[in-house]
Amino acid sequence: MKKIHLGLIIVSSLVLVLSVGFGMLTLYVNQKELPEGVVVSGWDVGGRPADEVLAELDQRLAALAGTKVKLQAAMLKGKTETFTLKEAGVQYDAESFREGVSKLQDNSGTLWEQMWFRRNFRSEWEISAAWNRDLLKKRLNEEWEKERFGEPVNAVRSISEDDIVRYMPEKTAYRIDWAMLYDRLGAALPGDLSAAGKQAGTELVLELPLNLEKPPVTLESLQAEGIARKIVEFSTSLGASGPGRVHNVTAAAKAVDGMILKPGDEFNYAHVIDTAKKEYGFKEAPVIVNGKLVPGIGGGICQVSSTVYHAALMIGLDITERRNHSLPVSYMPKGQDATFAEGAINFRFRNNTGKHLLILSEVSDDALTVKMFGTFPEDTVYELESSTIETLPSPEKIIHNKALPPGFKQVIQQGKPGYVVETYRTKKVNGKLVERVKISTDTYRAQDSIVAINPTNDGGMPIPNETPKEEVVEDGITAAP
Repeated sequence: MKKIHLGLIIVSSLVLVLSVGFGMLTLYVNQKELPEGVVVSGWDVGGRPADEVLAELDQRLAALAGTKVKLQAAMLKGKTETFTLKEAGVQYDAESFREGVSKLQDNSGTLWEQMWFRRNFRSEWEISAAWNRDLLKKRLNEEWEKERFGEPVNAVRSISEDDIVRYMPEKTAYRIDWAMLYDRLGAALPGDLSAAGKQAGTELVLELPLNLEKPPVTLESLQAEGIARKIVEFSTSLGASGPGRVHNVTAAAKAVDGMILKPGDEFNYAHVIDTAKKEYGFKEAPVIVNGKLVPGIGGGICQVSSTVYHAALMIGLDITERRNHSLPVSYMPKGQDATFAEGAINFRFRNNTGKHLLILSEVSDDALTVKMFGTFPEDTVYELESSTIETLPSPEKIIHNKALPPGFKQVIQQGKPGYVVETYRTKKVNGKLVERVKISTDTYRAQDSIVAINPTNDGGMPIPNETPKEEVVEDGITAAP
């Protein structure tokens, strides 16, 4: 009996001990307070009720996000830009700590696991900051920068009335150095919760990092183009040109005016005519068709190509395509003109000066003037020599007119001779001849003499059948129908 009694006492004692232990363990894991010694980003929350800590945590995080940032810079001229971290896109959270507290309170797992988790609950926790930088960029956007610092303005080149090249320097403007601003603000972000919300009026004062921004075109870049001075000027007279022809010459001149050729660029007169046609249109004026002047549209446009051609020759430019008119023109010496026929004949040259070339062209006082500005040796002069090496007789074209007396000849149109012309370009340096080059041999077609006759009864001179010629319209766009 004594042994049984002793056994019961031992078992009862064990049950009591286990019950007390279980109860104490249950009380331990079900505590509403956080373990002692827990610190969240400098804020001591150990031993405090978890619900109270979480509620205050939201307040402290909101206080951090509400911290004011003041940007200052000398270029703001006494003004500052102030906003909160939240407005700058900064958001604070402590998700890992919240998850830990939630697991501490949800009683999941065995009692032993819950006890182990509480006993080993981390003592050090850190908050994190998420930063949407786009919000700050939207706040300090391009319009804000323009309002505070102005806009960069390109340097400008102009030509004075006396043909002097003048420059207006560029204007710079400050712009935000975003990489440095991100670094500065990121390094200054507060992360200590111990004082969050307790220091009213606390703000971060940062120097706004700025870069001096230049415009795309600067004085240095403009001057480097080499458009330093007027290097050639040449004019041709419009003489007794009618209104239509004057309009056409003016339209083509406007399309050339202001053109800039970079080193190696090619001047293409077909492109000039396309531009003039689209922007100004062409009017009726005489054109050349197969060696004859006939009514047409665009007459006179070759006065511009010829004037530009002469100017290009006088500074040694590389002529890549050129042909003379089929008939001599009144405004240029023979051998020094350049015709154009849409789709058939073009005028082109290449800028071989090594620098940019500016072409100005205008019609004024019954004259067309072309000027070129660039870089050209002041000791170098080009001269042109054109000479007729052959005169071509005027062919006689016979037509029948039975109203005339038999055997009688009547001159309907007086013919004109043609010419073969050679043109040389000489180059002189410091007055000494260093080069003489033949640049062209040009043929100007002779114009027919038209003679009417009435053949005698015994037969007269037959009228030759002319072979139809392909129609090429020079010095214009189209012939009149």
